[in-house]
Amino acid sequence: MNIREEIVELIKKCLLESDNREVFRDPIIGFSSARDPLYAELQDIVGPHHILPENILEDAKTVVSFFLPFSEDIVLSNRNNEEVSCEWAKAYIIANSLINDISENIIQYLSEKGIKAATIKATHNFDEETLKASWSHRSAAYISGIGKFGVNRMLITEKGCAGRYGTVIISHEIEADKRLDEEYCTYYKTGGCLKCIEACPVSALHIDSFDKFTCYDQLLKVSDKFKDIGLCDVCGKCIAHCPVAII
Repeated sequence: MNIREEIVELIKKCLLESDNREVFRDPIIGFSSARDPLYAELQDIVGPHHILPENILEDAKTVVSFFLPFSEDIVLSNRNNEEVSCEWAKAYIIANSLINDISENIIQYLSEKGIKAATIKATHNFDEETLKASWSHRSAAYISGIGKFGVNRMLITEKGCAGRYGTVIISHEIEADKRLDEEYCTYYKTGGCLKCIEACPVSALHIDSFDKFTCYDQLLKVSDKFKDIGLCDVCGKCIAHCPVAII
């Protein structure tokens, strides 16, 4: 196997051997060039605070993105409950931990082959005052051909938008995947739907705007409710109610 295949198999193996395998469906993995001009454009789109792959790894050549889709049971638990479901909150914590573990496994594996690698933790890499993150895993996944953004600001993939993303930057050149042309978001395809907007419990989401501070206040309330299980500042109603949360 080549390095691309070895990374893909390692991610699949880590998920398969996880104690929480039932929380997820099979992963999606994508690759992009660390020199893709879209990474520089993120400093205009997201903001100048967004770092570049070479800021994470000096010898960056390839960005590895992966998506861990939640199981149907996890999504339905949050869709069918008026409040954020405990299952969804637990899945968020489990996913973040697993993403960090997978990333470290990739780094260790590549190190043994003389390939440098570095990662960005799965979440809480943002400024709590401005709510601006130094790295967008979803944007990297888009550049790596994993999916396209929907009205809910989530990346929608061939397996939906319910799940979590990880990123590993490596010093080995791997051919980039082609970005998707197909739209998965129902609104962008037909002009209908907007169930994600209707589902937002604090009316923070709109077609052309998103009030991240109102959203984050809601996430903190949820986190306080579930503080006994860990840090889970999560809601996901705009995801769970999306017709393509699971594909």
